[in-house]
Amino acid sequence: MTTETPIDRRQLLRSMFDAAVASAQPALCLPLFLPAQPKGRTIVIGAGKASAAMARALEEHWSGPLEGLVVTRYGYEVPCKRINIVQAAHPVPDAAGLLATQRILDAVSDLTPDDLVIALISGGGSSLLVAPGPGLTLADKQAVNVQLLKSGASISEMNCVRRHLSSIKGGRLGAACHPARLLTLLISDVPGDAPVDIASGPTVADPSTCADALAIVDRYRIELSPAVRSMLESGQGESVKPGDLRLVGSETRMITAPQMALEAAARVARSAGLASYILSDSLEGEAREVGKTLAGIARQVALHGQPFTPPCVLLSGGETTVTVQGTGRGGRNVEFLLALAVALDGLTAIHAIAGDTDGVDGAEEIAGAVITPDTLARAWGLGINPRASLDNNDGHGFFQALGDSVVTGPTLTNVNDFRAIVIDAGPADRMP
Repeated sequence: MTTETPIDRRQLLRSMFDAAVASAQPALCLPLFLPAQPKGRTIVIGAGKASAAMARALEEHWSGPLEGLVVTRYGYEVPCKRINIVQAAHPVPDAAGLLATQRILDAVSDLTPDDLVIALISGGGSSLLVAPGPGLTLADKQAVNVQLLKSGASISEMNCVRRHLSSIKGGRLGAACHPARLLTLLISDVPGDAPVDIASGPTVADPSTCADALAIVDRYRIELSPAVRSMLESGQGESVKPGDLRLVGSETRMITAPQMALEAAARVARSAGLASYILSDSLEGEAREVGKTLAGIARQVALHGQPFTPPCVLLSGGETTVTVQGTGRGGRNVEFLLALAVALDGLTAIHAIAGDTDGVDGAEEIAGAVITPDTLARAWGLGINPRASLDNNDGHGFFQALGDSVVTGPTLTNVNDFRAIVIDAGPADRMP
């Protein structure tokens, strides 16, 4: 039977989360993927929450001439000497992103076959690279984005819509780089690590269609302006397709991904003497439903030693969704945790953490939170009804009141959600 206290488990959970984030730092993983220097110019472009840190890592390991521009989220700027860093809004695009995107397109507008373009792409790039399709406005893009974020659509579905309302996503930026050599370095924040879904695939071919995008917006009852619906219905928003000659010879390299982060956390668990099991690096679905499902698995482990024997750690990644019904403060990781806590109902053997590895869960500057066996009891002691908080999509309000939020500040990387559930050996009872 374990003798560790809840504070020990809190520390272990945070150590695992920190290890996952540290393993995905561009300074650690990017230098291994850099190419030989070209005969001509080297232009660096990019977008995402990790793009500025990627740019600095590239600068530090590139001895030849270098120029370019990347756009990152406000607060995620990293000083660079040769590459311009611009900040813009996430998750809803703004005018700064619009201007930065045009500057990126200008930077690759007059290249030769002797030139090299290195595209640094990470999660968050969908809102940071904003170039509305012909006839659309920034307001059109903002309105669709806001609705998608509340709809419960998966990240793959959301990015399919975004690709077909853009002048830069869905391979269009890659095509604009032709005839230069193009190398895209990716940090994955999406389940399955599909390049076309990372930042909506600005430099890679896209097999999806306007019809696919239209089906998604209709499925989730997204209200479209006449101009947006016309673009999808007419096919004017078609993206760059596989086999396009402008992308022939371009390379795409995945420099880190959620699986690598989970493996780093597993090493921390093993060093603490706990068996670790990675359930999946790509769990999707409604956050509260995923919480219920993992609570069922954790309960089976705690009470029956199946399918794993405690003490152990269950790890998972991916990206859940939240269909917003209430007026609370989100986000998907704290919604997962609150549903997990409610389903566990105070089972004494279980502690858990969930957080977004970019440091931002939903619209809050909070990465996630921690639950302990007494989470529900402490909430009731403060007069907070856990189920009511869940129904109101108010995970951040709930965990902040308990002092259980996980705040990291900008992590300068993004490999999606991280979840760890620690299950101890010994009697598993409910807290009173």
